[in-house]
Amino acid sequence: MYRRRLLAVAAGGVLGPAGGCVAVPSSADEPRGASLLRDAIDTRTELTTLAGRRVLTAETPEDTSQRVERIVRRPPGNRRTEILESADPHLPTGFVSVTNREVTWEYDPAEELVVERHHPNRVVTDGPRVALEALLEEYTFTHEGVETVAGRETHRMDAEPIADDLERSIELLVGETVYRIPLERTEAAALESATVTRSVWIDDEYRYPIRERDVLRDGDGELLHRLTATYEDLAIDPDLEEGTFVYEPPEDATVERLGTEPTGVYAARADAAAVVSYDLPDPAVPDPYVLDRITVVDRTPDFGVRTTFWYHDPDRPERELFVAVRDERRYDPDALEAIDLDGHTAYRRDGGIDSVFWSCEGLHYEVSSSTVAEPVRELATSIGCP
Repeated sequence: MYRRRLLAVAAGGVLGPAGGCVAVPSSADEPRGASLLRDAIDTRTELTTLAGRRVLTAETPEDTSQRVERIVRRPPGNRRTEILESADPHLPTGFVSVTNREVTWEYDPAEELVVERHHPNRVVTDGPRVALEALLEEYTFTHEGVETVAGRETHRMDAEPIADDLERSIELLVGETVYRIPLERTEAAALESATVTRSVWIDDEYRYPIRERDVLRDGDGELLHRLTATYEDLAIDPDLEEGTFVYEPPEDATVERLGTEPTGVYAARADAAAVVSYDLPDPAVPDPYVLDRITVVDRTPDFGVRTTFWYHDPDRPERELFVAVRDERRYDPDALEAIDLDGHTAYRRDGGIDSVFWSCEGLHYEVSSSTVAEPVRELATSIGCP
């Protein structure tokens, strides 16, 4: 199964008037490594589920440690990780972490403790896709040939950062993990000329990263630290058992609950309206977005009641935006850019999350998205001042 980008070109492969022509770049014009990375981004964007064993191996001149995990993912918000083998007392064998949109459970078998953390209004991003895009933009690649990894044919690429700055962390491509480069025990003189190199193995069939190796060396080329992450038995779009992203604690475990549990999670506006004391908007949602869920969280008296409409693109679930209504204001006008919203003063925030805030007749509104800026203003205008 090859997942390729499609390039549509005009007849004859050129665009422009007869007096001069402009060639349309083909995939052959792009370096092999970059082309494979773009294929991997396409695969990540299109996949629905992913499962496999992940083996993490950390090496220093003095020690080698390994962890084996069973992972299941439904991007961007659903994750399950079960640790099968580990010598790490902080993440022991039998440790389980399960996350969905509303709740995260973490089970520590050594302590017989389950931490249940509620986050009904958590904004999620697809970490591996973002990491792939950053790798494409911030590194140069060389295609090192074809190698076999975990019984599968792969393309190895070596990547070097374009900038000389040594970052303290790397977002791993093989799973949702941030690898913090362990610099604390390294002498300052060794770090002055230290380099990080990354190697990525792209599965030939899936066009997806199946192994990554990140190596930290001093100026003399001596190894300081090496981390290798490998998928075994990788499956893309497998069928999953019902309840994969919900965790039932063992009967003998202690359960510690953190965060604010929502009043409810609803599928329809009328159901949410029945449990709040204020009127809810009925926004005109642009295509292709559809309502995914509505969360109601009561944090009175300090923060009031918040009702949040969550919308996503069914074909691209990581493309998400939300509308929040509160009876207590939670934004600071002085820290935001004032804009006109259909005759009303509103306030804009851009950056990691694009937002529009405004207040009307005792209620306070927010439209935000961490992935798509374009529909935010349009959706806010459709609500206006009800």
